[in-house]
Amino acid sequence: MGVPAFFRWLSRKYPSIIVNCVEEKAKECNGVKVPIDTSKPNPNEVEFDNLYLDMNGIIHPCTHPEDKPAPKNEDEMMVAIFEYIDRIFNIDRRDCLDAKSDPSSPAPRAKMNQQRSRRFRASKEGMEAAEEKQKIRQEILAKGGFLPPEEVKERFDSNCITPGTEFMDNLAKCLRYYIADRLNSDPGWKNLTVILSDASAPGEGEHKIMDYIRRQRAQPNHDPNTHHCLCGADADLIMLGLATHEPNFTIIREEFKPNKPKPCALCNQMGHEVKDCQGLPREKQGKHDQFADTLPVSEQEFIFIRLCVLREYLERELTMASLPFTFDFERSVDDWVFMCFFVGNDFLPHLPSLEIREGAIDRLVNIYKNVVHKTGGYLTESGFVNLQRVQMIMLAVGEVEDSIFKKRKDDDDNFKRRQKEKRKRLKRDQPSFIPGGQFSPQALGNRSSPQAICNPRQAAFEMRMHDRQNSTTSASPNTSLTPDSSPSLGGGIKRKPEDSDSEPEPEDNIRLWETGWKQRYYKNKFDVDASDEKFRRKVVQSYVEGLCWVLRYYYQGCASWNWYYPFHYAPFASDFEGIADMPSDFEKGSKPFKPLEQLMGVFPAASGNFLPPTWRKLMTDPESSIIDFYPEDFAIDLNGKKYAWQGVALLPFVDERRLRAALEEVYPDLTPEETRRNSLGGDVLFVGKHHPLCDFIVEQYKTKNTEAVDIPPELCHGIQGKLTLNDNAVLPDQVVQSPVPMLRDLTQNSAVSISFKDPQFAEDFVFKATVLPGAKKPAPVLKPGDWEKTNNDGRPWRPQLGFNRDRKPVHLDQSAFRTLGHTMPRDRGMPGMYPNAVPLGAYGSPYARPLMGSQQQIPKLMSNLRPQESWRGPTPLFQQTPQRTAGAAPLLAWNRVMQSPNQFQPAQYQGLGPMGYPQRPEDRMDRGRQV
Repeated sequence: MGVPAFFRWLSRKYPSIIVNCVEEKAKECNGVKVPIDTSKPNPNEVEFDNLYLDMNGIIHPCTHPEDKPAPKNEDEMMVAIFEYIDRIFNIDRRDCLDAKSDPSSPAPRAKMNQQRSRRFRASKEGMEAAEEKQKIRQEILAKGGFLPPEEVKERFDSNCITPGTEFMDNLAKCLRYYIADRLNSDPGWKNLTVILSDASAPGEGEHKIMDYIRRQRAQPNHDPNTHHCLCGADADLIMLGLATHEPNFTIIREEFKPNKPKPCALCNQMGHEVKDCQGLPREKQGKHDQFADTLPVSEQEFIFIRLCVLREYLERELTMASLPFTFDFERSVDDWVFMCFFVGNDFLPHLPSLEIREGAIDRLVNIYKNVVHKTGGYLTESGFVNLQRVQMIMLAVGEVEDSIFKKRKDDDDNFKRRQKEKRKRLKRDQPSFIPGGQFSPQALGNRSSPQAICNPRQAAFEMRMHDRQNSTTSASPNTSLTPDSSPSLGGGIKRKPEDSDSEPEPEDNIRLWETGWKQRYYKNKFDVDASDEKFRRKVVQSYVEGLCWVLRYYYQGCASWNWYYPFHYAPFASDFEGIADMPSDFEKGSKPFKPLEQLMGVFPAASGNFLPPTWRKLMTDPESSIIDFYPEDFAIDLNGKKYAWQGVALLPFVDERRLRAALEEVYPDLTPEETRRNSLGGDVLFVGKHHPLCDFIVEQYKTKNTEAVDIPPELCHGIQGKLTLNDNAVLPDQVVQSPVPMLRDLTQNSAVSISFKDPQFAEDFVFKATVLPGAKKPAPVLKPGDWEKTNNDGRPWRPQLGFNRDRKPVHLDQSAFRTLGHTMPRDRGMPGMYPNAVPLGAYGSPYARPLMGSQQQIPKLMSNLRPQESWRGPTPLFQQTPQRTAGAAPLLAWNRVMQSPNQFQPAQYQGLGPMGYPQRPEDRMDRGRQV
């Protein structure tokens, strides 16, 4: 889930870490979709070695998107996931693909508590939203409003994206099919090594990726200059990437665009929410109403987060002089990551005095730089915490807690005052009458052509009557209207509560800005007196254990599968006194929950349909021994926040012993299929027939070698691990069955799969958090602080745009964009800052004009839309028209492409590439560097 508001704060403070992705779009010729040749150089002018996919950030937007119509069934969801991965692969174009799944894998107990809270809240909010929608619908229809007929469709329960469900098991099968299909059909996957970690492998997706990187880094033949690219939407991926100390680490994620317009769930019209729906008839959309059933959908764009640039920022910020010990930048980065834990993470609540939006991280860094001279060293080392030094930082924060709370109250009051004045100003400046219909105001450029006026006299008469009625009503402010719209002198209209300038505020019983805040906090949140030193120390000790567990989890792996923080709230920083002697060890040999056991630990009773019948009964039977784990309703404490989603769900914690004891009685009721879904497994490695490792794997199946064998590093470009035969393997010349009815079976398969296991180490082995010997520091991107002094020739500083330092900036002036806005049709605009701009493929046209004479290289520099004539290979099977039996579902419209019998041969690279830089001497189609 990540840390709320962390990425927004980070991108605003360190803006140069963000780079917009250049994505090559598929072209269409005579209605035929031409596939993209992903074997060509990356259009972003950077070559990645490894691509990691945190599937949590892919599954959710594909199954229940927020900015476009949702897929109609599970098959369409799987195709949407395939297309999403294709887009990421097209942007990155790497040599090793590692797909790790987050929601499909059993997580540590500390994470399960957060998953439990989110799933209970999602179920509660879903039911409340459905009830509210039905209530408003009945009210509108009773008043004579117009609403389209209600669609009868089953609501997609996103809780099924949890380990052990049939949905996740089907997704694992679909991903195996997808990988085999791409290895057979896409030249960009020719020498690719794919590692899939699905529902059977325990661990969170991003942490399984980090564990893979740590174990590969510890191998003697690992390339320290490997360029990693991780796809995921969680903000904690940034801290995980920094924790690897890899010099080349990039994160790709969707660009966040707030306040996207959404249609009303009742009338399907834009511009209002369900609670504001009036049931008005839909206005005409377009001259012939041709846009009646279309939504304003824009394709989601992607951005890169360059951690090497973030390291530059941190090096400038954390560098300290006159230290009593040697300054080590890598150790200071680890301390920065550790301090970020205090403002929130997936396993611990944030301290009451530290809020990201209030500059908590900056405050911690300043205190850290002031106190580090007294600590005698750094706070952490390779994932282990020095509690004595942490205590000094926390007590320094505790000294300013009272002032933090008072300033928070003052800022909140000032914000409310400004908002109240703004509402009054808008209400005062609002025009008394705004015409509607054909005379309604339109935004500039919103209409592509003027519309004909119908019956202008009648419209003018209605406007005059409306204005006359308003003037009569406003002439006497104390008059009210009778039911027949005639004025009455009986008194003024009572002001409705919703018309008030002040919004209702949640009750705050803590009042942290007033004296006695600590006493009220512990009494209200923990139901104990603040003078109970024993209880307070217990809370602090649990929180300290959590800090040590989280840091160990980030740097060494899961220290304990059973540990969790047993409270809903955090202590104060001033309570961290005497923590130096607190134990921070964890039990060894703990095991994760099995998939179905995790479902019982995180699901509400409303999602019990994903469980076996006898297991489901434990959630609803009043005589069940664990019925108290599944409350039908629960309280949400806003805890000083404004919205319910920011509050704390007060759910009972699951007692693991009681849960396992209750499940022992129902385990015999599992079917063989449910038993298979409930088992733990491992990773699977896939390669194509052109991969050097393919023959080695095929030979293992021919000899039926049941023992684990080491991967020959020379055949897999440095990747090390153990290989064992897989019972459900993908084998050459064997048909790969399609799990989606609309997709064809792979009858001519040449890919092969085998079970893969990372290199193993002793339980007490410590992975060093440092830069590996031989690693080359990336070229600096930020402007040097002494640029004006050292730059003798007076050249102005040119910021680096993208990954290529030699890219020359080219842009259009304002007059050129105004010309484009008047000349180009509106429907040809591109998403982004300039929607009226000419498509990038049209650069070089008369409309594009460079600003300076020395920058007349637009066609060369902006050629992100590459020609497709170099390869038009066989269309991927999941985009072909299916040849299946009758009754199969129709192929989706966005996957209809021509079935061409011709086989086009890939062209060889010669000379300079499309971006104007020399190609590597070896042919990319024949190289397979996977490190």
